[in-house]
Amino acid sequence: MRRWAAVLVAALTLAGCGSASGPDSASGGGEHKLVVWDWKSGDPAAAAYLEKAKADFAAKRPGVSVEFVAQPFDQYYTLLGAAIQAGRGPDVMLFNGGGRLRDRVDALVPLDPYVIADRDRLTGWEAFGGNGKTYASPVTLQGHPIYVNRKLYRDAGLDPDRPPATWDEFVDACTTIKDRTGARCLALGNKEGAGIQFFLSALGSGALTGQEYGDWLAGNRDWASPDVKRIFELWTEADRAGLNTEGPNSTAMFNDSFAKFQSGEAAHVIGLMSDVGHWKDFGEFLDPGDIGVLPAPVITPGAAPSLPYDGGIGYAVARWTPDPALAADLVRSLSSKDALAAFHADAGAIAADTSIDVSAAGPVASRVVSGIAGGRPALHVALSSTTLDLMGRLSQQLLSGSVTVDEALTQLAASDRDG
Repeated sequence: MRRWAAVLVAALTLAGCGSASGPDSASGGGEHKLVVWDWKSGDPAAAAYLEKAKADFAAKRPGVSVEFVAQPFDQYYTLLGAAIQAGRGPDVMLFNGGGRLRDRVDALVPLDPYVIADRDRLTGWEAFGGNGKTYASPVTLQGHPIYVNRKLYRDAGLDPDRPPATWDEFVDACTTIKDRTGARCLALGNKEGAGIQFFLSALGSGALTGQEYGDWLAGNRDWASPDVKRIFELWTEADRAGLNTEGPNSTAMFNDSFAKFQSGEAAHVIGLMSDVGHWKDFGEFLDPGDIGVLPAPVITPGAAPSLPYDGGIGYAVARWTPDPALAADLVRSLSSKDALAAFHADAGAIAADTSIDVSAAGPVASRVVSGIAGGRPALHVALSSTTLDLMGRLSQQLLSGSVTVDEALTQLAASDRDG
């Protein structure tokens, strides 16, 4: 796989690697080009966003062309890793916030000197930082609301305006919904091992104390804590109790699990704020008035549920680019207000610029955005990509019964400790 990726990246970089040519690029006197790698530019819903961003950049840097190369997401970080190893590739690259970026900061240009004017306008910066520096500008916010099919609640004789507040009430409501409608409680896809990430972050604020939550984010994670253990116990107990849709380990989250929610097979799904599996996607299949958002049920008495969110995706600058200031200007255009407003309108993104009006998107989008003020970073985003990959494999083994919760937590603690 490494050899194949290296060959493919070599071909891609020869065909379209960055060619901006240093300080003279600012004058527009000559033909210069910046190359961007992402997984968004091939999506029609992102077309208006990219046009706005390119227009903003062209006004600042006339004479510099921009080429977007859309990579398949399932291969993106493999291809990017091979380019980093070769020290050659795109000038600007898209990242998910968290470990995917933090693991690669040695290959990136710190953007702090270039984005001072954007600091107050954008939020979600923490997900794109490492070693006290900022390495990408946030484009979207990403979080993990628990979406609710309000119609299924009504069909089961439950009041969707009075949702369950505790885990026990949640299970009771799910039992009633299943008995009266046949729908399962939770649409779950864990074929990629990502289901556990959403589960941990969506339910974590209902299980951890405020101190535990803060310690987790700060890197002082106690994997032996009873409250942490309880989240992983519920992961297995929920499946054994029949709360999940059938076959989560053989169901892809993207987008099969979301399709189960949209089709009415489940009353809830832990989805996303932006990109896919979110309020705008669901509104194409369900009446928007039938989509709700459920705060995390309280699992540990005294816990304070909050929306888990971070910077979602953001653009970074490669260290090998000839003119970092030029590339940073493109990054700033990709996070400009007009561009982000178009991304919200067409793709349903929750933009990192929270001054953008979302009221036209409907009540569920407004409800999600209203949670940002009291939200906290998602628990899984604080973990390294190595630990996340391990957690994904262990989550599958937990559902199959081939590993115990204690064994899984011991392995996760070791991985987290070793970095």
